[in-house]
Amino acid sequence: MMDVSENQIYLDYNATAPLRPEAAAAISEAFEMPSNPSSVHLHGRAARAQLETARRQVAGLLGARPQDVTFTSGGTESNNMVLAGYQHIITSAIEHDAVLAASPDAYRLGVDHNGIVKLDQLDAVLSSLDDTQRQQTLVSVMGANNETGVLQPITEIARICARHAVHSHSDMVQMAGKLSVDMPETGLDYITLSAHKIGGPSGVGAVVTAPLRRPATLLKGGGQEQGRRSGTENMLGIIGFGAAAEIATSQLSFFQTLASWTSEIETQITTACPEIEIIGKGAGRIANTSALYLPSISSEMAVMGLDLRGLSISAGSACSSGKMKPSHVIEAMGMAQKAGHVIRVSSGWKTQKPDLIKLADQLIDLYKQASSF
Repeated sequence: MMDVSENQIYLDYNATAPLRPEAAAAISEAFEMPSNPSSVHLHGRAARAQLETARRQVAGLLGARPQDVTFTSGGTESNNMVLAGYQHIITSAIEHDAVLAASPDAYRLGVDHNGIVKLDQLDAVLSSLDDTQRQQTLVSVMGANNETGVLQPITEIARICARHAVHSHSDMVQMAGKLSVDMPETGLDYITLSAHKIGGPSGVGAVVTAPLRRPATLLKGGGQEQGRRSGTENMLGIIGFGAAAEIATSQLSFFQTLASWTSEIETQITTACPEIEIIGKGAGRIANTSALYLPSISSEMAVMGLDLRGLSISAGSACSSGKMKPSHVIEAMGMAQKAGHVIRVSSGWKTQKPDLIKLADQLIDLYKQASSF
C-alpha cells in the first residue's frame, strides 16, 4: 500500500471527502451484528431499525420525508434510476457524465459564460411540447457544478417545469451538505445524492422523491426499498451515510466560514497573478470550490507541481479513470481554448484556513516560475 504523507494537504473534496469520524464510528459499531433488514427475527428487526434511522437522517439533509428516500449504490445509479423513467430528457450541457451518458439523446440546454442554464431556452423548449410529450419528459439540471461550483437556479427551473406540467430532477451530489436545501420549497420531483461527497462511505447513495413520485426500478428481485430497488441493502454503507448526513446537516454553518476563506485566497492569488481567472466568479457558487484558469501552465503540470509541493487538487472531474481530458463544462461555457489550463480546488469539513493559505502561496510561486520560462 502506498504511504500518504500526513503533511499532504487534501483539497479534492469534490472527488471524494474524507470519511467523517462519526460515520466511521457508526460503521464500526455495526460491523459485528448480522444485518439483513428483511429478516423477521430479532437481529433482522434491529437491522430494520438501523436502516430506518439512516433513512430519517438522509431525509433530514433535504427536509424530505423518510419514506421518500430510496437507497442505491451511489450517485450514478441514482441518476440512472430517475432518468430511466422518462422517454424524453432535457438536461444541460454541463451535467456530470452520470447524467450525460445515461441520456445520450437528451436535448442539452446551453449555458451562459458563467455556466448558468439559459432559462429562456428551457421555457421555449417546454412550450413546444404537446400534452403527451410533457407526460414523458423530465428536466434534469444539477444543483452545483462539480468542476466550477456554480449554482443553478433550481427553484426557478422547477417552477418553469411545473408550469408546463413536466417533472424535474436535480443531481445534488455536490450541493447537499454544503447549503441548506428544503426539497418541498424547491418544487423538485427528484433529487439524487451520494454519501462519499459529504464524508460518508463510497458505494452508497439515494434517490429522494416528492410525495407520490417513484423512480424507475432498475433492479428486480426481492422487492427491497419498497420495491424500488431490489437487493439486500448495503447496511454498513447506509449506516455510515446516515451518520454523515446528520453531522453534515448540523454543521452547515461551517461552509459560511469556508466561503470567507475561499474568497480571501482567490483574492490573494488573482492580486499576485492578475492573469489567473476564477471561472464562474460572476455567479453564485458553493463555498468550497474554486476553478482557476492558469494561462501559463497546463492543468496537468499544475496538478503535478502542486502534488510535489504537498497539495492534492484536481483538473476537474475525477470520473475518467485518472485520465485528464478537456473539460466539457469549460467548453460549454464558451472557453474551449482555456479548458487545458483549468484546475479545481475543493475543500471541505476537515479543511483549515492554513491549508488554503498554503495552497495560495504555493500556487502563486509555481505559476510565477512557470511564467518566467
